[in-house]
Amino acid sequence: MGISDRKEREKQEMKRLIIDAAMRMFVEEGYEKTSIRNIAEKIEYSPGTLYLYYKDKDELLYEVQREAFGRLYEHFLEKAPSKSPWKRLEQIMHAYVNFGLAHPDLYDLMFIIRSPMKTAEEKGDWLNGEACFNYLVQCIQECIGRKLIRYTDGRTAALSLWSMGHGLVSLNVRCRLKVMHISEEDVYKGIETAISEYLKLIKN
Repeated sequence: MGISDRKEREKQEMKRLIIDAAMRMFVEEGYEKTSIRNIAEKIEYSPGTLYLYYKDKDELLYEVQREAFGRLYEHFLEKAPSKSPWKRLEQIMHAYVNFGLAHPDLYDLMFIIRSPMKTAEEKGDWLNGEACFNYLVQCIQECIGRKLIRYTDGRTAALSLWSMGHGLVSLNVRCRLKVMHISEEDVYKGIETAISEYLKLIKN
């Protein structure tokens, strides 16, 4: 292995160390404590070392967000594998909601907190969520092709379905479903039922 190869490997190992620490800190201690300084303390490096890899907290959180979307995509592959496009669409929707309910802090980072998107704006695009969105769109296009759903435009259908799932999860993540005055278990059941009933409405 040459010097340049070794340096690149060491760089990637350091970035992995930083991202893993930031991910744990974000989930366990919250957004406010996920600072460059606190992450540096966690991995026993100086803040200056982290700034060699990330220019600011927003850029680092963008990378952590990318990791979170990778987890969601793997979750889709595991929980929504059906060869039937309609069945797979049902699986995707329930997998999305269940992921959000099980990982509220990651969901916050992925879809609600503004900071990571500042880096996306600087880059001119947002690739972090692309694989997950495309997985949904591809499934919907198959459903449309077989006339299984009422929609005729795949991206319009994807926006509608995504908004439905996101609305339910984000209301729960931000504790707004407390207005219903029901138990947490009933909230989860209600969300699952809402998804199922919505899918019935769009099915041909």
